[in-house]
Amino acid sequence: MNTPLEATETTLHDQVRDEGFAFVHGAEMRRLVERLTPLSDWDAFAASWNALEPDTYLAATGRSRRRRYATFAATAFGPVEQRPHQAHFQTLAYNTLQGDIERWFEPVLPEIAQSPTLRAVLDFCRDFFGALSPDVHQWHIEVHQFRIEATAGAPGEPTPEGSHRDGVDYVLVLLVDRENIASGTTTIHDPDGRALGEFTLSQPLDAALIHDPRVFHGVTPVTPLDAGKASHRDVLVVTFRGTDSADH
Repeated sequence: MNTPLEATETTLHDQVRDEGFAFVHGAEMRRLVERLTPLSDWDAFAASWNALEPDTYLAATGRSRRRRYATFAATAFGPVEQRPHQAHFQTLAYNTLQGDIERWFEPVLPEIAQSPTLRAVLDFCRDFFGALSPDVHQWHIEVHQFRIEATAGAPGEPTPEGSHRDGVDYVLVLLVDRENIASGTTTIHDPDGRALGEFTLSQPLDAALIHDPRVFHGVTPVTPLDAGKASHRDVLVVTFRGTDSADH
């Protein structure tokens, strides 16, 4: 007989397989991730979003966002290993705003890249997405730390490229923190634009699990609840793409 946690994971597998996405409440997500490794350093992990650097590529379009970036690789049942720092690249087919250019972002800080929390999240993703794609033996993994800031006169845009796909196999979007933020609703659409669902990541570890080839996803702009106070929306985005090459 399956344990309650195994039953939850089976349900989430079915949702991602059948519908292309699943929303996971933070408490449930923590239990799933901590099955392998306790999130003993969560506070330090979340605080690292205060050290993100401006996205200079997005600034060139008149928008603002802070981020750091890292890449990893994993085999189906092997350890997740960090790769040398490299550029992030998307084609115009997947990013009409900033496609077909190599974007070099500041790297995820070493202590965060090797932290128990990030390693637990990546191990969970390897196992969860691997169960959905058992024929994939090698994964190329990208980790993005994003901070979206908003002011009364300038709403923040979590997905400035609009509703989109990332050009990978699977995506995890994990909320780290929301401070003085309204809106930021995640929307899911089919390729024809038909709405399939929406939800708001509002509590730490609230998460979206997305089968990228199946559905488009986006996030509505965020605004400050109190215009006189600082506001931000911090998320961790992890993408998994199956590859037969170990050179990525």
